[in-house]
Amino acid sequence: MAQDTRHTHESSTKRIWSVFLILSLITLAEVILGIIKPEILTQTYFISLKLINWIFIVLTLVKAYYIVWAFMHMEGETKGLRRAVVWTSAFLVIYLLFILLTEGDYVHEVMQRGPVAWDF
Repeated sequence: MAQDTRHTHESSTKRIWSVFLILSLITLAEVILGIIKPEILTQTYFISLKLINWIFIVLTLVKAYYIVWAFMHMEGETKGLRRAVVWTSAFLVIYLLFILLTEGDYVHEVMQRGPVAWDF
């Protein structure tokens, strides 16, 4: 009772080109936005940050997620492992953004108003 152990090799050329195209389009959008800098995006603020910066953050996170999904083969992993990797990364990125925005806002206030004297 011998089992058939032949493996079929599937070409991943189409997959590679589709990943390349998606990542290239996102990068192209970032570059175009960085060169053009539309006035509506640079003059509009959302949570103490220009709207164009939020767009860059979101596009970069989308690219990072897609790179992990495609090149680290996360689409073929179990649901638990995918959730552990993605949720941990998402939490750390959100936490880092919170700290950077909070501290950056404080530094900006100190530079605008001068040192803060605390009288206890």
